[in-house]
Amino acid sequence: MRRFLYCRDPLFLTGCAAYALNRWAIKPHVHNVFLHGYFNDCWLMPCALPPILWLHRRLGLRSNDDEPSVGEIFLHLVFWSALFEWIGPKFMPGTTGDPWDVVAYAAGAILAGLWWHRPQPRVMA
Repeated sequence: MRRFLYCRDPLFLTGCAAYALNRWAIKPHVHNVFLHGYFNDCWLMPCALPPILWLHRRLGLRSNDDEPSVGEIFLHLVFWSALFEWIGPKFMPGTTGDPWDVVAYAAGAILAGLWWHRPQPRVMA
């Protein structure tokens, strides 16, 4: 298994750049429901999980530097979905839960999982 690069992971870096580009350059000028409501939500897992797993590793809560496991991805998807779309709106005035956000989080989690677990290229000897 490949060593996970945490905040140097190419998907993490791409996601952070895409988020920033959408947030500050595209959304103010393009009026599109997906770009305004869900594009950045798709990047939750690729952008939030690597630094969280790095912290878990430093705190001794993670015993390896492997790519995120399916269990780690799923556990964080469930936790963040509940936190942002159910618990948060109950305690933060002016916020509402949106089930489509969870769909976007899940889509990003699936694509990130596929990226992190893509087959390794064969090395010719």
